[in-house]
Amino acid sequence: MKIASYIKEKRKKFGLMQIDLAEKASVGLRFVRDVEQGKASLRLDKVNQILDLFGSEVGVIRKEVADE
Repeated sequence: MKIASYIKEKRKKFGLMQIDLAEKASVGLRFVRDVEQGKASLRLDKVNQILDLFGSEVGVIRKEVADE
């Protein structure tokens, strides 16, 4: 699942509007919109601020481990 889909799905599951998510994650509304639209250039620290609300984070997984 892509980050954009994951965040949008979780936001809706918790009954949050984009502005609510932005406020709770301390990021701008435009950033939330960009994330949910899958914009290519995003700051991972801000993405992690959003994901933290859902108990997740972006991290590095070694390719060999992911393919096993």
